[in-house]
Amino acid sequence: MQVAVLGCGTIGQSWVSLFLACGFRVKAYDPDPSAELRVRDHIARFGGVLADLGYTCPHDATHLQFTTDASDSVRGVEFIQENAPENLSSKQHLFHAIAPTLDADAIIASSTSGLILDALQDIAPNPERIVIGHPFNPPHLIPLVEVIGNTRTAPDVLERVMDLYRHVGKSPVALKRSVPGHVANRLQAVLWQEVIHLAKEGVASLAEIDQILADGPGLRWSLYGPNTLFSMAAGDRGIEGFITHLGPSFEAWWQDAGQVVLDSQTQAFIAEQMASWQGGAQIDDLSTIRDRHLLRMLKARRADPLQPVKDPKTR
Repeated sequence: MQVAVLGCGTIGQSWVSLFLACGFRVKAYDPDPSAELRVRDHIARFGGVLADLGYTCPHDATHLQFTTDASDSVRGVEFIQENAPENLSSKQHLFHAIAPTLDADAIIASSTSGLILDALQDIAPNPERIVIGHPFNPPHLIPLVEVIGNTRTAPDVLERVMDLYRHVGKSPVALKRSVPGHVANRLQAVLWQEVIHLAKEGVASLAEIDQILADGPGLRWSLYGPNTLFSMAAGDRGIEGFITHLGPSFEAWWQDAGQVVLDSQTQAFIAEQMASWQGGAQIDDLSTIRDRHLLRMLKARRADPLQPVKDPKTR
């Protein structure tokens, strides 16, 4: 199968590496000619990680064709993963550039982290072929992809996208409707707001709150979400017992949650705490540590898969 990756920043580079590792032929597009070097460096750096996860072709960069011509990148391609900058004007320019050479049944999946599907469809010549396929960073490792279609989406498109993501080792979730930020980012945003609020109130530093999350809830969240975990916390009484016992406390905490504005003062506060905490650590070094631990966790989960908790409507 031949796929295209449009936009080769951090997210695009990960998609290229993953698709190559799955044996696909990949056309990678970026308007910056120097992006090719970064893409090929990414393939070389992360090939070993993907091989450890069982992908059979992690180093096969011979299946990669790089181009700075958007229209050429989609010629003869069945699936396009779009990663243009997070604004409608950039995406509109790209959609119109590829329209003349796009195959009639080709699918465009946008990696957008915040835009809604209707907005993307409104600026595209072929709205019925566009869906959202929002990965979690880094896409070559994190299984989640939030997939969104709607009534304007061609009947076969959503299932084809879900099948492709499953084929490359993803855990796609089809959202019922499109909202700004989708689900995962909205949850992150609410949590981060309270993190900043607590730090500004002097309850704990940003570093300490990160430690609290990583050494506490984060470990459990890597296994199950809060609904399942809270059900387990109440034993045989399940979620009803949990709500009876702690529901009033949660309501009080919700009411006490802080509101934060990312004004210049707040930004300076965050930057100062982060600079003092990280102590000059390089982002590449932090990423390497993150990926090493993610790899161990993913391999452990594959060796002992969790039982999925299904939506009652699908049982």
